[in-house]
Amino acid sequence: MNVITIPKETLHLKSKLRLLPRASPAPYRSQRVQLLPLNPLSNSSLTYPARIVSLSQGGGSIDLWRRYASDKFSDMGLDPGAGSDKMFNERAASIVETLKKANSILPHVVLASTVLALLYPPSFTWFTSRYFVPALGFLMFAVGINSNEKDFLEAFKRPKAILLGYLGQYLIKPLLGFIFGLAAVSLFQLPTPIGAGIMLVSCVSGAQLSNYATFLTDPALAPLSIVMTSLSTATAVLVTPMLSLLLIGKKLPVDVKGMVSSILQVVIAPIAAGLLLNKLFPKLSNAIRPFLPVLSVLDTACCVGAPLALNINSVVSPFGATILLLVTMFHLSAFLSGYFLTGSVFRNAPDSKALQRTLSYETGMQSSLLALALATKFFQDPLVGIPPAISTVVMSLMGFTLVMIWSNDKELSI
Repeated sequence: MNVITIPKETLHLKSKLRLLPRASPAPYRSQRVQLLPLNPLSNSSLTYPARIVSLSQGGGSIDLWRRYASDKFSDMGLDPGAGSDKMFNERAASIVETLKKANSILPHVVLASTVLALLYPPSFTWFTSRYFVPALGFLMFAVGINSNEKDFLEAFKRPKAILLGYLGQYLIKPLLGFIFGLAAVSLFQLPTPIGAGIMLVSCVSGAQLSNYATFLTDPALAPLSIVMTSLSTATAVLVTPMLSLLLIGKKLPVDVKGMVSSILQVVIAPIAAGLLLNKLFPKLSNAIRPFLPVLSVLDTACCVGAPLALNINSVVSPFGATILLLVTMFHLSAFLSGYFLTGSVFRNAPDSKALQRTLSYETGMQSSLLALALATKFFQDPLVGIPPAISTVVMSLMGFTLVMIWSNDKELSI
């Protein structure tokens, strides 16, 4: 479209119908004449009616030149505005996609936080035990905001899987803990409190990190994992003291009110908040969802590095290497037991592989932070707290390494 700007008093154009009247002088104003597209069959460019639009004295000229430049770029096949918008959208989409993929580097971040905690403990000592509950609660919030209430209703329709997960937590795992705790004392000649610490780790409930690991690998089964962990955590009030008395030979008192409060803070409340936010404010949920993976990775790194840094003196004790070996073998046995036991029970299920991964996480990952808190509060010998501190790191590293391996296998099979 051609744009012409001329003084009003000199405007006198010929039209098919009539001559435009001469306008009164206005030396400080101008008019914009936009000629309609030219007829290629016509020899005259002034035989079409002209549209006259007034321009303001200042901004109008600027706006006119912008329109003129835009028209020229369009005539040349260029559109700088559209190009910049497209580039911005592509960059925004790339950033969001990068944020979503932050979970893929979780095992590397966990390993890096472990090394950093060993080499420079002050990097994590600020993350004291009072931050553990809200940190784990945030991970549950991330799971909740990516789920809906129907997922949890479907989870209760699988009582067989829930029962198997419970047996994995409080039957298979305590037996493995008793075997490795006994081996620590009888075969490796470690102090009795070390063996008691390994057994204590096997007596506690499932770890909330297992729910997050399941969410990363098989999101559809995350509610099932949460139900199993919540059930084992709720009954830990009774089961953990009985198992401790049976395996360790010493009554272990548990703060019932504190346990219930922990369940509400770490599991129930954050997940409910995520579900409600997702249901009532979907736009807000969609806005913050891409940032959750990055924050969750940093959160997990702190949950792994802090217990190690806070108990660094015990970890680097003369028994540290042997304890590391025993704790690693204990968790490896638990992961494998959960995986193959589930495979034998649910071999004909359409989602048998997903169930195997879920039950493997549930059996192999324990609430080692709870075991560490119990060891510190109810046992006088500080050596009891060494296995739980090491277990926190080993469990996280092994669990999220499996997340990376199984996620890659799923992508290759698609």
